[in-house]
Amino acid sequence: MPERENCRLVLVLFPLQGHINPMLQLATILNSRGFPITIAHPQFNSPDPSNYPNFTFLPIPDGLSKGSFAAKDFHSTMLAIHRNCQEPLRQFIQQTLEQKDPKDQVACIIYDAVMHFAQKVASQLNLPSINVRTSAAASMLAFAAFPRANEQGYVTFTDSLIQDETHELQSLKLRDLLITMGENPSDTILELRAATTSATRNSSAIIVNTIHFLEEEILPKIQEYFPEPIFAIGPFHKLAPSSSSSLLKEDTGCTSWLDKQASRSVLYVSLGSVASMNEEQLLETAMGLAMSERPFLWVVRPGSVSCAEWLELLPKEFQEIIGQRGCIVKWAPQKEVLAHGAVGGFWTHCGWNSTLESICEGVPMLCWPVFGDQGLDAKYISHKWKIGLELEGKLERGKIAGAIRRLMVEEEGEVIRQKALAFKERAEQSLGTGGSTNSSLDELVELILSFQPQCKTAD
Repeated sequence: MPERENCRLVLVLFPLQGHINPMLQLATILNSRGFPITIAHPQFNSPDPSNYPNFTFLPIPDGLSKGSFAAKDFHSTMLAIHRNCQEPLRQFIQQTLEQKDPKDQVACIIYDAVMHFAQKVASQLNLPSINVRTSAAASMLAFAAFPRANEQGYVTFTDSLIQDETHELQSLKLRDLLITMGENPSDTILELRAATTSATRNSSAIIVNTIHFLEEEILPKIQEYFPEPIFAIGPFHKLAPSSSSSLLKEDTGCTSWLDKQASRSVLYVSLGSVASMNEEQLLETAMGLAMSERPFLWVVRPGSVSCAEWLELLPKEFQEIIGQRGCIVKWAPQKEVLAHGAVGGFWTHCGWNSTLESICEGVPMLCWPVFGDQGLDAKYISHKWKIGLELEGKLERGKIAGAIRRLMVEEEGEVIRQKALAFKERAEQSLGTGGSTNSSLDELVELILSFQPQCKTAD
């Protein structure tokens, strides 16, 4: 691959696992196309530079202490990052530009959409910028929903979307989601939404970690409100060579347990790196898994259950009930687990990374969204694509056991499985020669090169 010597790309990361992973995957993809890469990241939850020896890493002072990123104070913490990181990032890039090294010039700032301050830095330095959505493209509409006609200087389009009668918006129940997101938002949330949406509209382009066929009906609707070029080049994790960026230690021993299980018999249960449960939900989940009589691999992240470090809240008889039928770990190598032949279902919080990883392996999903755009993803999975079931309402052991059997054993589950396998095949086609993802990636590379006409291409 030719080296784009004069086209250094600065990627700005948001310090949560579900955002770090896709951004590093995107960096790997662009580096494979010859672009030098600098990773700018808050010091909190820093990625390991040794996993990416070809990249330059720039830690940005963020004013946060270890453990300060609490889900309950999520938005306030985000505002603190924006407040503390903007000037250090500007100073670094300014110094780089002043060096005027003809072999190493910044061509573009590529930033996680929620790191909207990077857009201001790009504008100040007269540099192009590209906004990256690590969530579904449709979340751009949901995130920009405001309860009043004018909020934080940005005019909403909620009313026009609510009145839209297209099948796509109906099947996603986007109207209900927009209304819910617009109910009693705090000033902090409104400020974040407005700033993120404004930055998106002022960027030079948008990259979305999605596959075109997944959102082909709603992408034109998004283009009406965000007119800059949109590049659907997902799934990132399939384009990027495997390299661990996990902030938690993975228990690879669970794969040997999977090796002993029957084909497609195991339900994999993981609620991601941020979502949490209370004591009652943990107990109902445990007993629901036991009552389902299906083998399961359950990830219980340390500290993810309030008032508990790990499994001490489970009754002592639980392990006796499940015997060797269950395997419980603190963290799992998820992509490898989903690709394992023994896994036949995935109980997920519907984070977008997990959703894409499950689609790419043809694994049907049991959806239990917890917060944010996970509700939107769950509607995609269960109502639009019909490659999973949604666990709605309160977690109760009988309901859980019944849903697991529907997905894993009953005829309904087999219909869902066949649809999931068809989605896997379409995802593979998008990655092949002439596929939508590869074509979009080629177009993105050409756009970046146009930002810096003097970019040198050397074979």
